[in-house]
Amino acid sequence: MAVSVDSPDTGRPPAPRRGPVPWVAMYHSVGDCSDDPYRITVTPERLDRQLAWLRRRGLRGVSVTELLAARARGEGRDLVGLTFDDGYTDFVTEALPRLRRWNCGATLFVLPGRLGGENAWDPLGPRKPLLTADGIRSAAAEGVEIGSHGLTHVDLTKADDLTLKAEVAESRARLEELTGAPVEGFCYPYGTIDARAVAAVRDAGYGYACAIDPGPLTGPHALPRVYVGQEDTAWRLQLKYWLHRLRRRPVEGL
Repeated sequence: MAVSVDSPDTGRPPAPRRGPVPWVAMYHSVGDCSDDPYRITVTPERLDRQLAWLRRRGLRGVSVTELLAARARGEGRDLVGLTFDDGYTDFVTEALPRLRRWNCGATLFVLPGRLGGENAWDPLGPRKPLLTADGIRSAAAEGVEIGSHGLTHVDLTKADDLTLKAEVAESRARLEELTGAPVEGFCYPYGTIDARAVAAVRDAGYGYACAIDPGPLTGPHALPRVYVGQEDTAWRLQLKYWLHRLRRRPVEGL
């Protein structure tokens, strides 16, 4: 009788089973979305309904570090990573109270080179204030994971070597000094990546990094995410949840 290549008789351990692709939701600002050309804003009421949808599905939002740690243990199928990019002040005033209400965690990706500034990289506006150092420390004190979104929000695929190092490595060092805690996560500005950017993030010591649709580069340092916006009602979220599991490449080891 033929023996399977994964059988113990071969002397090789069975190949690890891959679970479903981790579901990581991508948010930005929470507030008034009447002037929102980039569709980066959800209202507080919409966020509240989206978090309620997670609960009805038997899911719970957590930081990416918590999600990946659970997946590494073979657990966490009921967990969803919640990420908020850019570090807008409305994260503390609008998002955080609703996360607490639904017993959810989150990862906040911030820009230590723009503390207390605004989203000047969006030419069409509107201008939104960014968290100060005290605001970031306040979020961290509430249990929010703080990650780097680069130093100043530049496209890393177009950065020279010196800029790339500053955006990736210096931003991590600044945030660790600011929070007094290790920074494990990175988020690629604009979601744009290439092999050089991924290598820079990995070499800087990050445990993981978030992209949007990294394709062949998918891995722990290029995790796919699902955009969540103001128009995402319950049925749209369900559709995105299914499509993510069907279309995304498996992540090595998860």
